[in-house]
Amino acid sequence: MKENRTNTLNESIVYPDLSSDQIETCPLETPKPALRLIDAIVLIIGIVIGAGVFRTPSVVAANSPDWFWFLGVWVMGGLVSLIGALCYSELSSAFPSAGGDYHFLKTAFGKGFSFLFAWARITVIQTGSIALLAYIAGDYMSQLFSIGEHSASFYAIVVVLILTLINILGIQFGTGLQKLLTALQFIGILIIIAVGFFVEPDVPSTMLSEPVLSSSFSTLSLALIFVLLTFGGWNEAAYISSELKTGSKNMAFVLVTSILIITLVYVLINLAFLNVLGLQGMAGSEAVGVDMMRATLGEKGVVLIGTLVSLSALTSLNTTIFTGARSNYALGKDFSLFSFLGKWNGKKSAPVNSLILQGVIAVLLIIFGAFTRNGFESMVDFTAPVFWFFFLCTGVSLIVLRVKMPNVPRPFKVPLYPVTPILFIGFCAYLLYSSLSYTGKGALLGVILLIIGLIFYLLFKNKAPLKKL
Repeated sequence: MKENRTNTLNESIVYPDLSSDQIETCPLETPKPALRLIDAIVLIIGIVIGAGVFRTPSVVAANSPDWFWFLGVWVMGGLVSLIGALCYSELSSAFPSAGGDYHFLKTAFGKGFSFLFAWARITVIQTGSIALLAYIAGDYMSQLFSIGEHSASFYAIVVVLILTLINILGIQFGTGLQKLLTALQFIGILIIIAVGFFVEPDVPSTMLSEPVLSSSFSTLSLALIFVLLTFGGWNEAAYISSELKTGSKNMAFVLVTSILIITLVYVLINLAFLNVLGLQGMAGSEAVGVDMMRATLGEKGVVLIGTLVSLSALTSLNTTIFTGARSNYALGKDFSLFSFLGKWNGKKSAPVNSLILQGVIAVLLIIFGAFTRNGFESMVDFTAPVFWFFFLCTGVSLIVLRVKMPNVPRPFKVPLYPVTPILFIGFCAYLLYSSLSYTGKGALLGVILLIIGLIFYLLFKNKAPLKKL
């Protein structure tokens, strides 16, 4: 009974402007607290520490003047993520919902704006991330066990189908697999760190090598962009805020702990890379992990790093599937046209229909990418401005909700308000500008997607009565 009263209170606070004829009866099956703190932390670490940490260090090294700045940029990425995590902690504790960012944007700016976010997420952003991660895993799997020309695509499809099925089987099964994958991933990472520090390479390098580039703001800014992309994914914690057994008030602990662990792991991995390859060696490498293991352990090391990168991609992919379906679920709760997405399976503790649709779209993207691989990667890159735009708006929503709903209980309040959220908004604006500059005309694709979503909303909004979350 206590849980039901809390849910009712939260709904009346979040939607004070709705009349009774605008609200439909909430279905009996809704997300229930089923995650422990350790489950949430493992999910966030799993989605952030992916294959990116084995790809981006070379780009960061090429844009860093020396090893001190190289490591400093990674620490800065952790600090920026920590600032964002504090903002999300307040939003998640005050407005816990399986809809995450979608719920925050709807409460702050209305259902029309949140619909655009959900539209962009379900059409390309989230499903594109799933397809891309599956491709990374497929690439390394095909290098280890090739089954033909399109083996990477075949592996990618199989991986998406299997992981989607596992999440459909239920939250406990999904988080159990996540803990296993993360444990194996950390064992592999520890091996790489140990090899980097304690195994002498055939051609020794030094961290004190000559600078790769002269120091400049533009090069360091580019390095920071790639570092922050590697840190991306911690905000997915917002989608599980309503499923914590200990309550949403502990989201700050989950996010801060996760980011501190992630930052430490990133610094140690890059120290290992530096110790073996040096800054110049990293800057000239297209796969720092492969080059490091080849220099220390030979071809056996290459197999090990290939297995680890595949494992990292699978870990991130499983969490991306887990959290992505929850924003689709929130969309189905609000718009009757997508009501099939808003059905929650209480026995499985999962939005089964949302998982199925998400998997279908991701598989279609993988099939498309099998024939136009460059076009597929460009499509994902071109939607980056859309992602940073909505990320920025989520930061703004914290300030808007402080003004709009000052009396809503906030178990956690962001420290140094409003300086902290303004800093977060500023970083997001910078990344939005950088992504627009990087993609150029390609950013129009994201704009076109938003326009299509807006037209879709305007055409069907009168046929889609609002429902309770």
